[in-house]
Amino acid sequence: MKAQSRVCFVALTLLAVACGNDSQESSGGLPPPASVAHNAPDATEAGVPPATWAASSETMPVTPSANPVTDPVVDALSTFAIDVDTGSYTLARNVLQNGGLPDPSTVRTEEFVNAFEQGYAQPTDGPFAVTVDAAAAPFLPDDRIVVRVGVQGRDVDQADRRDANLTFVIDVSGSMADPGKLEAVKPALAALVESLRPSDRVAIVVYSDDTRVVLEPTSLERRGDVMEAINALQPEGATSVQAGLTLGYDVARATYDRERVNRIVLLSDGVANVGATEADSILELIGDGARDGIDLVTVGFGMGDYNDALMEQLADRGDGFYAYVDGQAEAVRLFSQELTSTLQTIGREAKIQVEFNPDTVRDYRLIGFENRQIADDDFRDDTVDGGEIGAGHTVTALYEVTLEESAGDDDWIARATLRWLHPDTLNPSETGASLPVRDVASSLGDASPRLAQDILVAAFAETLRGSGWDGLFTLEEIAEYARGVALRLDDEQVDEFADLVATAASMQI
Repeated sequence: MKAQSRVCFVALTLLAVACGNDSQESSGGLPPPASVAHNAPDATEAGVPPATWAASSETMPVTPSANPVTDPVVDALSTFAIDVDTGSYTLARNVLQNGGLPDPSTVRTEEFVNAFEQGYAQPTDGPFAVTVDAAAAPFLPDDRIVVRVGVQGRDVDQADRRDANLTFVIDVSGSMADPGKLEAVKPALAALVESLRPSDRVAIVVYSDDTRVVLEPTSLERRGDVMEAINALQPEGATSVQAGLTLGYDVARATYDRERVNRIVLLSDGVANVGATEADSILELIGDGARDGIDLVTVGFGMGDYNDALMEQLADRGDGFYAYVDGQAEAVRLFSQELTSTLQTIGREAKIQVEFNPDTVRDYRLIGFENRQIADDDFRDDTVDGGEIGAGHTVTALYEVTLEESAGDDDWIARATLRWLHPDTLNPSETGASLPVRDVASSLGDASPRLAQDILVAAFAETLRGSGWDGLFTLEEIAEYARGVALRLDDEQVDEFADLVATAASMQI
């Protein structure tokens, strides 16, 4: 007998809640600022002003429910838009390293997983390669496995990428004077300037209650002029994100060149007091810009009143990605490596559809991507918003799958298809891969190290969220497994992850 589908449809929220502060309104889909930590230590010991640790239930966004467990007899297809955001993990790392626990509403499992190196092979034919693999997990029943669907974008050498027109929209309002905000923006931009080519162009817009252009589009042949504008940035006035983005898009459109990469990069703590009319205008502005070929990348800085939900949502609407900076090392890595290496978009409106075999699969659940799912019938409707993938980007999705006892080695479990549009011609293409039963690793030790890593990272995120796998294991167990994987990989990031899990365990989640 097939297991009955426990849930057929799930109502997804975009973290929009009413704010208890009369000075902060939110509607039209733009969430209010919320504290990013709870169970935090004494604020003085953490070196953070006490107000930044206040986690009011009235201002805390709602954590989206975990995806439903689905019977493939009822619905064999799982479809979602690509998402290459990573900000949720870096934000949680910052909170944990400062002695607190992240707000569950800021924990998005897919962003935790995608913050790590995946080790997929480069495509040999076309811009993308799809991988499907699976392994048993020690904390799941014997009939359940974790299936991983991975996408690897083709690397583009810096010498071969298109020249870039970059417009930086920088929040210089008073809130950016807090530690870890504007003081971290400057070295981040300096690192980026050093990694760009002389033929690239940079413009800088700042916004507060005096929104203005502080650097007209300038060739990187004039690096001194660019650095002078960066070094002169100072916090001032009140927040006006709508004015900043409006002026930023005006500048980007004035210099738009279809032969170049055209991108806006928003650097902010996300604090924005907007009402319904302003929220609708901002989202419409960003959507129009994306349709015109101007992508938006959002980079978050700081803690306290930091608005993770806003920054993530703006990037999704702007066909870009969202990242978070938790220190100078992360700032330099992000701006000198990731932003430059992924500048060139190689696939637009990208979507993944996974088909599960009802003869071998009793039920399945997509882990994460709660706010990126789309209707199965819209997979090949290219007017439905997907995601954008830059050169070298990887995307990983995990499924919890229960196998039928009758599944044989030669049977297939899942077939994954990636669909995307060519960035210039907008012609659609597809590629994919499948998973036979025989290829399922029987344990984490038998799985590839990166697959084992992803399963453990997802388990940690699910615990922080309080959903999905929460309660099936202890964090001490996850930390121990993670240290073993770190040794197999000789990867400092995975070793650091094990430390984070151990830190969370010590707080008795």
